Amino acid sequence: MRKLWLLSLFCALAGACTSSSGPSFEEPAPSAAPASQEAPAAQVGPVKITRRQLDDRLALLSPEDQEYAKTPSGRKNFLQLLVREKLIALDAKDKELDRSDVYLSDLEDKQQQLKEIYQDYSQQLLVHMWEEYNREKGLTRVSDEEIEAYYKKYPYEMKIRQIIIADAQTADAVWRELKRAKSRWKELERQYSDAPQESKGKEISFMPGEFIPELEVIAANSPAGSVQGFVKTAQGFHIIMKTGERRLSLKDAAPRIRTILENHKTDAALNALQNKYKVMIYEQDE
Repeated sequence: MRKLWLLSLFCALAGACTSSSGPSFEEPAPSAAPASQEAPAAQVGPVKITRRQLDDRLALLSPEDQEYAKTPSGRKNFLQLLVREKLIALDAKDKELDRSDVYLSDLEDKQQQLKEIYQDYSQQLLVHMWEEYNREKGLTRVSDEEIEAYYKKYPYEMKIRQIIIADAQTADAVWRELKRAKSRWKELERQYSDAPQESKGKEISFMPGEFIPELEVIAANSPAGSVQGFVKTAQGFHIIMKTGERRLSLKDAAPRIRTILENHKTDAALNALQNKYKVMIYEQDE
């Protein structure tokens, strides 16, 4: 929708380019050297629109709109759009709309949103840099020997289906019914499962170390086709059907094992940090 609006606006501006009532522009004189990015692309009263500002705005367009904006007419039409924005903004300030309660309130809300985005980004950036630092220092680096040792213990992948139910009483009733009639799995899953929508009704594949530890243990000690449950985790009460198990080659398993072991080392580092920085969890599971 935005793309269609923008292109239609470009088309309208294309007509305005030839109208005597629209802002007028002079084509820059040919030059052997490229113009400075800080050179003006347009002037609206006291406000200058530089070529850098124009390019920055063009970079925010969709790829399709950027292609059109690269053409001489497209760039000129988009510049007309910026000029009109500046004209409106200048007149709005002359009318003191920037002093209205609505404007100031909306601006304050947006500033708060941007502040929260900045804070979230700064924290994510620190997390990324911390992970890179630990990797470079060898604190979470995983050797080929460690991968081979893990593979000798866990060379397999398991597959399960699960039904997650919020309360124990319902989970117990569903589990008993499935033990009696396993063929009702899909029906009861549709009716009772609170699993996330993206995983609901789907088979879950994992190596030991990739999934919820409590469920991994049950799956590892269950024959294929069996229904087990119900097990409580932070997500709720799980009923599990193991659907299969297969041995992986070292080549296929190695990248996954590397990630598992890196996560183990990261968890160990975090556990050490909990001894350094006091952590208090006030919100507990009900």
